[in-house]
Amino acid sequence: MAEDGKWERRSLFRGAAVVVGAAATAPLLGRTATALAGSDDADALFTAGDFERAARAYEEILKSDSTNLRAARQRGYVGLLSNRFADAGKYLKMAFGLAPEDKETNTLLGDCYIRQDKLALSVPHWQAAGEDNYAKWFAAVSGEPYQIHGDFARVEWKQVDPKPLIEASLNGGPAKRFTFYTGAPNLGLRASVAKEAGVNPVVSEKTEFEGITIWLHYGVLDSFKLGGIELRNVPVGWWTTESGGDVSTDNDGMIGMWVFYHLLTTFDYAGRSLILRRRTPEVARKVRADAIRAGVKPLPLWLARDHNMHSLGSIAGSGPRVVGVNFGGIGETAAGLLGETAKQLQVRTDYDRPIETFAHSHPTVTYPCYPKEIRLGDAVAKEVYCETDPSHPINVPWPHGTGIDTIGHFPHSFFKPYNATVDFTDMSLYIARGKAA
Repeated sequence: MAEDGKWERRSLFRGAAVVVGAAATAPLLGRTATALAGSDDADALFTAGDFERAARAYEEILKSDSTNLRAARQRGYVGLLSNRFADAGKYLKMAFGLAPEDKETNTLLGDCYIRQDKLALSVPHWQAAGEDNYAKWFAAVSGEPYQIHGDFARVEWKQVDPKPLIEASLNGGPAKRFTFYTGAPNLGLRASVAKEAGVNPVVSEKTEFEGITIWLHYGVLDSFKLGGIELRNVPVGWWTTESGGDVSTDNDGMIGMWVFYHLLTTFDYAGRSLILRRRTPEVARKVRADAIRAGVKPLPLWLARDHNMHSLGSIAGSGPRVVGVNFGGIGETAAGLLGETAKQLQVRTDYDRPIETFAHSHPTVTYPCYPKEIRLGDAVAKEVYCETDPSHPINVPWPHGTGIDTIGHFPHSFFKPYNATVDFTDMSLYIARGKAA
């Protein structure tokens, strides 16, 4: 994600930028603690991740001032974080009525509609938000997107490191090698693979990525098959060099968050497989019941900015705080810390060994660090290799970030002893040690 915002939703092969992860921002720990201790300030409660109390605080503001744009918009955002679409829509439409040209409101409404596969309804909001290419792309999708055929698939990983690879088929063609990364949005293809599958761009744009001029193209794929699960009418993107060649050749594409939130997925790191299920309330209830029988407690799940997953975790004894969660991508670190977080939590950091790398499409310098413990529910790692990026802002507000304080980000390597199930019906995350049953 570039600071100029151009790659916030368009980084089709962003697996290389996993030093700290797309969802990772770290908190001003003192401010967070103050807000959680009892502040009635709605914005402080929101940034601290106390979303339910923030919702009530925004509602109180609106009772006394029904024209308060920020309160209406933020109250809608809280609903959207938990996929409560009726709730989100009510308040975002209220905000839209107060300021139809407000870009942030329109961006949130656009996201609210695409999560429900109401792409046509999202189009005017992307236009109002200044996202003309998104508007043209979604307007070109006719009929129901992400049509799911099949009920279950177990897809074996062909490799785990440096990034997981699986096989998938496009438009009935031969198997292709795809990586996946939940810190990226849409399904991305290699340019030559898109051409082979007969996918034509409906809109294109020229941009810069890490100093290279490239073209971004957006289109619609007829069929994407993962084992026994097939998705039809899928929005896809790909990028090319100025001459039309492939930018990346180490895989045939990347599966992003938009595919996964249409399914009930288990990222079975211990079993080296993806388990994909049709997402229904009945299947979600079974997954929840199986987890309870196995003694696995659900963690909360929040989805911000159309693809950034968050839950509650702890680093170096911080206690429960909002953290970013990403599956797939590339990286050896078990967690990423930003800003002053490592210092404030007194995490042992090796400043003598700087790492010159890229994060969010920009050059940065990170440092190895070793928290005594990092934790997501009952999933724990002790004295494990992590990285900290002291120069990164500790909270990135709209339009380039989520506006939520988090103490860090848990990526690919943290989950290797576990299987993790992401349920976007009940908005729950289940993490269990060992292979999935």
